[in-house]
Amino acid sequence: MFTTRPTLQGTFGMVSSTHWLASQSAMAMLERGGNAYDAATAAAFVLHVVEPHLNGPGGDVPMIIAPAGGQVRVLCGQGPAPAGATIDHYTSLGLELVPGTGPLAAVVPGAFDAWLLLLRDHGTKELTEVLDAAIGYAEGGHPAVEGIGRSVGVVRELFETEWTSSAEIYLSGGQPPAPGGLLRNPALAATWRRLLREVSAAAPGPGGREARIEAARRVWREGFIGEAIARHAATPAMDSSGERHAGVLTGDDLVNWSAGYEEPVRYDWRGWTVCKAGPWSQGPVLPQQLALLDAGIDAADLGTPAYLHALIEGGKLALADREAWYGDAAEVPVDVLLSPEYNAERRALIGETASHELRPGRPGGREPRLSTHAGKRDHAALPQDLVGSGEPTVAFNGETRGDTCHVDVVDRWGNMISATPSGGWLQSSPVIPGLGFPLGTRLQMTWLEEGLPTSLTPGRRPRTTLSPSLALRDGEAVLAFGTPGGDQQDQWQLHFFVAAVLRSPVRGALDLQGAIDAPNWHHDNHPSSFYPRESRPGSVTVESRIGEAAVEELRRRGHEVTVAGPWTEGRLCAVARDPETGVLAAAANPRGMQGYAVGR
Repeated sequence: MFTTRPTLQGTFGMVSSTHWLASQSAMAMLERGGNAYDAATAAAFVLHVVEPHLNGPGGDVPMIIAPAGGQVRVLCGQGPAPAGATIDHYTSLGLELVPGTGPLAAVVPGAFDAWLLLLRDHGTKELTEVLDAAIGYAEGGHPAVEGIGRSVGVVRELFETEWTSSAEIYLSGGQPPAPGGLLRNPALAATWRRLLREVSAAAPGPGGREARIEAARRVWREGFIGEAIARHAATPAMDSSGERHAGVLTGDDLVNWSAGYEEPVRYDWRGWTVCKAGPWSQGPVLPQQLALLDAGIDAADLGTPAYLHALIEGGKLALADREAWYGDAAEVPVDVLLSPEYNAERRALIGETASHELRPGRPGGREPRLSTHAGKRDHAALPQDLVGSGEPTVAFNGETRGDTCHVDVVDRWGNMISATPSGGWLQSSPVIPGLGFPLGTRLQMTWLEEGLPTSLTPGRRPRTTLSPSLALRDGEAVLAFGTPGGDQQDQWQLHFFVAAVLRSPVRGALDLQGAIDAPNWHHDNHPSSFYPRESRPGSVTVESRIGEAAVEELRRRGHEVTVAGPWTEGRLCAVARDPETGVLAAAANPRGMQGYAVGR
């Protein structure tokens, strides 16, 4: 089958990420003797610089790691709601939803601490080495991708009149960054340089690598960085409610939280064990979609209208369960939600025609409860240039949103990682003066209603959409993959994973590039996880490459089909390792002309 690129193969190391500079920076770390965790951390800090409209140091990151010879673990870099983030406080301000932008939507930033915890426990390199490429691109500049300028162009007036600290970086020449023009962030470079100086002074000399990393974590929480974050969060700023609000994040919130490890949710399917983050994320949506598939599905079904209909309708059921049951503010019946008995009942709901309803199940006989806003339906069509964009960088209704990044790495020793950095977007909140990055806005995924699994609750994580994946065979890590795309992440990953598993091997290995390149789709039948939380009942967005016959058959079955461009759905990355031969592989999404895989 024709693919846009070959699936890379080698034995030394493989990287796939959503930006070529991050992929190459990770590969350079491998070449210098670092392992997969050194490489992924270096890539992450480069992504903060070169994809600032998609993630930042003040954002979030879940990771799934599989150390060679060790246990698969989830490393949670999703910070919780601050202690002052109560429903009463937000409703007292006249709010019905948490704003999608500004300091009120800020959680405790989790990305920085999570990457340093990974580096401390599983990496081998010094922080100075890991930050070197990021500092270089922030200080010397990097060629701006188109999305940065588009994002800044839409929020330009906001930057000029309200978020002037953001304008200093992203409108420094009076215009949004031009595609290919050098974009610099000297404030961020200065932040990292000062951090390294303070770390070196706190733990000088050889043999103190872990102590220096711990010193950096303290500077983030309670040193000059933590002080600036807390001061900034307390400063009122314009947000998507149309009012200026101060946030509730404090220095104590920063000091009292740190990233940590968890057991993954595991699901066995056709000899594979899929590992995901828990139901504080949307991770279990992928295994539940697999559980809803007909056991007889095979390679001949791929791409047929009946196959697409089954995946779409199963996805609606899984995401309806996400809406009713997932969240960090309640016990989630994951075992029941993934059980054969429960999914046999749910599968029976999939008929020959499309459902336009939100239909959560009743695991263990429990009655579902949805937010009163969950019934909000938006029947408006998306403009063509935003169809299929996942978490659009700027939403079609004028609200600013961010998107996400992804990075996968496998090294010659068999260490593997899948990570999905997001949040802290340049369009999410004003840049913190003197630091060069904004805070995240993940609290917009909580509801201002009591008694829901996703109710705004101090100390609890919002139910994030970030959803990296790692799959095992016979207990060995074989495949790491993921994608940006908000609510679409586990829809796009489902199609990729099933295609990769069912397709014929290429050169004896998984056809990663073929599975990534295959025409993809998504539906929006559920409430969006992002402000203003709209949904589009019965909607399905497909790439035009899916073919007219398939489109007509889906429409005949009652789907509200939007035909997008030929390369608009999904931005997957993937790496793999054959445990028997040690051969490594990688592939990356060609959509958007930005993601790249590299390796040897």
